[in-house]
Formats: sequence, structure tokens, C-alpha cells
Amino acid sequence: MKIRRVVAETSASIRNWYRSRASVFWTLAFPIMLILIFGAIFSGGGENYEVYVMDHDNSFFSHEFIHYLNSTGVIDVKNIGENESLKNYVKNAVVISIPQGFGDNLSEGKHVEIEVYVDPSNQQTNQVVENILSAVINNINFRIYNITPIITYTEKKIVGEKYTFIDFFVPGIIGMTIMTSSVYASIEMSVKYRKMGLLKKLLTTPMSRGEWLFGRMLYQVVINSISFVAIIITGMAIYSMHANINLLSILALIISTFAFTGTGMFLSRFVKDEETADSAASAIIFPMMFLSGTFFPLQLMPSFLQIIAKFLPLYYVNESFRNAMIYMDYKLALFNMAVVAVYAAVVFILGVMFTKWKEE
Repeated sequence: MKIRRVVAETSASIRNWYRSRASVFWTLAFPIMLILIFGAIFSGGGENYEVYVMDHDNSFFSHEFIHYLNSTGVIDVKNIGENESLKNYVKNAVVISIPQGFGDNLSEGKHVEIEVYVDPSNQQTNQVVENILSAVINNINFRIYNITPIITYTEKKIVGEKYTFIDFFVPGIIGMTIMTSSVYASIEMSVKYRKMGLLKKLLTTPMSRGEWLFGRMLYQVVINSISFVAIIITGMAIYSMHANINLLSILALIISTFAFTGTGMFLSRFVKDEETADSAASAIIFPMMFLSGTFFPLQLMPSFLQIIAKFLPLYYVNESFRNAMIYMDYKLALFNMAVVAVYAAVVFILGVMFTKWKEE
């Protein structure tokens, strides 16, 4: 692979991009409009909500309290060990911690406080579960203690008070923007080049298909980096967003761009004209957009859709950005990026194999 040819292809693509006012406008305006609109909407399912309970008391009263929660028909209670890390569960559900002495205090009519650990990114789930929990507690207080607030609870955010919902929403917007930009651009460009006969002309050059595809990927990295910066600046300026921009988040941007650009290049082989290019891209983009935890927590969806989500690359892209920028869980971020990297390698190889510069 000749680096000079790759750089030449990348440079030419960038020049074509900034010469098009429409391309420049939508690279910046599309993600900004999304974050402004959805950031305003998300201010804060018909399925059961998972709630994990850590019972430090293990008494008759704590068992009865758990039974009350389970009997609501909305909450599905799962017990976890006292020595397990709350962080492993809070990312996916609400965790209730029943303190030691819970039963003794209740039997003596003394006040007892339960701790409820939540993930600020799951505001919808948190609100539903806390409303149910509050109703259960009020019912117990009313029936046993004549409305005296013997049992109360306090909410604790597992990742710290400084984070807000927008901090968790933005990584999903970044992942979705990278996917949308990369897939649409790759399919439309390939179809356009084929129609204009430019792909056939590449046969007269020493450039290989791998070099050309890699150059397209580097070009898309530049474009997605601009969108990335635009999203971060907008989030910080409008919503006072907090996020950690580090090496892992940059690496996640590059890997995810390669993955979705390769996806678009592979799919373009099966698109014959420009009229069907948008439809082909949309058929890939929209299911992943709404099934990969971009706009709302995965646990709000039916269980079979949650399983499907785990097979979609955008899910791992979103998790890579969230773990790298918000949770600061670098080990999990690297795992998710590894999954995306394997997918990127596969679609790159398929893209090279299926890209044809000759008309059939």
C-alpha cells in the first residue's frame, strides 16, 4: 500500500467536500440540530422494569419489603450479593440497598432510610421505578405506621452529581452521526462514481482497491471529526455538558468511522442507481438508530429487541463513547472498541473484495 496514493485520494475528497456549500452545511448543521431538538425533548414501555436489591439486613421485614416490590407487577426484583459492585448493575437498572438494622428499626418504630442508586442516563426508567417505590413505601407507612414516614429513601447517582442527562445523550448522537454520515456518503459516492465512469478510469491508475477504500475512510474520519467537534461545542455551550475528551474517545471515532464507511462501501456494490442509494442507506441506518440505545435505554425495549441490539455495531459504538467519555470505564470502552474494530476489519475486506471497477 502506497501512502502517497492514499493521501492524494484523501486530499482530493476533502477539497471536493469544502467546495460544496451544502456538504459543509449539513456536516455541521445536522448534528447540531439533532442535539438542540432532542436535548430539549429529553428533559428529565409496557414491559417490567428490572430492579436489583442488595439486602444487607436479610430479615423478615426486608424480605417482606422485597415481596411488596415484586407484587406490583411492574418491577422485576433480582437479588445481588452484598459484596458485589453496584456499578455493574446501575448501568442497566436501578439498585436498591436495604441497610443493616432495617428490620430492628421498623419493629421499634424508628426511622429507616433506603438508598436507591441510579444511572442519570436512564431518566425515564429511574422516574418510573422511583414512582413505584414511593407508592410502595407510602402504602407501607400508611397501613402499618398511620402515614408516619418511618421508611424513606434517598437517590444516589452512581457516576456523580455533576453529570446530567445531556452528558449521556450526546455520545449516542455522536455515534449516530458517524454512522449516518459514513454510510450515506459511501453509498452515494460509490454509485455516483460508477455512474460517471470514474471507477472504470481508476483501472488506468496504479492505485489498488484497498488504497482507494482506505483513502475514502480517512476522508470520512476528517468529516466526522468536524461533526464531533461541532456536537461537543454545542453541548457545552447550550447545555453545559460535561464530557472527557480523551485518546480513547478519539480512537472510538476513528474505528467507528472505518466500520460504517466500510459498511457503506460494501452495500454500494448492490445499489445500481442514485435513486435507490438513499433507500438502501436508510434501510441500514434507521433500524440501528432506534434499536441501539441511542435515544433511550435498552431496557425499555422488549427482551427480544434487546438481544437484536447486541448484534448491531452501533450499540458497541455508543457504548464505546459512553464508557470512554462519561463512565470513564476504560476497560469496557476498549472491549466495545475491539468488537467494532473486528467488524470494521471484516467490512473493509468485504469492501475490497466486492468493489468492482469494471462494469458487469
